[in-house]
Amino acid sequence: MLTKRQNLYETINGGNPDRFVKQYEFMEMIGETPTFGTMSGPGTEWYTNWGVFYRWPEGQIGGFPVHDQEHIVIKDITKWREYLKEPNLNFSDEKWAPAIEHANSVDRNDKYVTAMVAPGIFEMTHHLMRMENALMAYYEEPEAMHELIEFITQYEIKLANEVIKRIHPDALFHHDDWGSQTNSFLSPDMFEEFIVPAYKKIYGYYKDNGVELIVHHSDSYAANLVPFMIDMGIDIWQGPMNTNNIPELIKKYGGKISFMSGIHSGVVDIPNWKPEVIANEVERACKENGKLYYIPCISHGGPMSHFPGVYEKLDQQIEIMSHKMF
Repeated sequence: MLTKRQNLYETINGGNPDRFVKQYEFMEMIGETPTFGTMSGPGTEWYTNWGVFYRWPEGQIGGFPVHDQEHIVIKDITKWREYLKEPNLNFSDEKWAPAIEHANSVDRNDKYVTAMVAPGIFEMTHHLMRMENALMAYYEEPEAMHELIEFITQYEIKLANEVIKRIHPDALFHHDDWGSQTNSFLSPDMFEEFIVPAYKKIYGYYKDNGVELIVHHSDSYAANLVPFMIDMGIDIWQGPMNTNNIPELIKKYGGKISFMSGIHSGVVDIPNWKPEVIANEVERACKENGKLYYIPCISHGGPMSHFPGVYEKLDQQIEIMSHKMF
């Protein structure tokens, strides 16, 4: 029987996996890194290390930046330098100790020690100034946006250097939502101009320094951006919504990039979830997408569910499909 890491390797390289990869099982997320920032729970408010004010209302499944005039960080994109300060990365050995201990405890023959980064480049631009302001700035103030993105990119490279030096990750799990369920937020031409160069620098730095696997999360439509993902160095796109026609993407791009999703969180991860719905969704996804270049997984960005029992039930059903199809 292959280890989780070996089975993932065979799956994304067109080899001979002996079962389906079960969601996030191949990644050991090192969440204790002081560079990852903080996130509180429902009913709380907090500031990120970039000064972005978050609010997580009770009864909601996540938090999001508050963008009233008081809390917007960048109030005028042409004066972004006046508003923005680079976060501190000078953390003590004591702060790093839990992450290092966690990384050192992992059997790297079985799992990838995985660094995590969120939010990503595009998300940072709209977290700092509000979505509509950011989208307009891409059109109206491209020079300032290029400068801002380069500033964020250089910070990410400094962050990567610290993470690599401390925990020596084998993989990177990087968030950046690039679209809605039906289209990308930026046109392919604008995405190529503004976003691709940044990620080629960031992902190139990780790969040049020993990171084998780049897993990028964007639970969205982004089929029109897949060629750019390949150019950036992404190995696995985690989160593609079913609106992307994943079987067609596998047929067209399998061998260059793999796809990790096919099970829509909004269908299965709900308060009154039903085992039979999960069973049907997993069976459909596995049969539609096949054994290679595909990892059956919930679409949202992490090894958990918002409602108790959903993630574990998905794992159970994926294992059943492995017995049926392998």
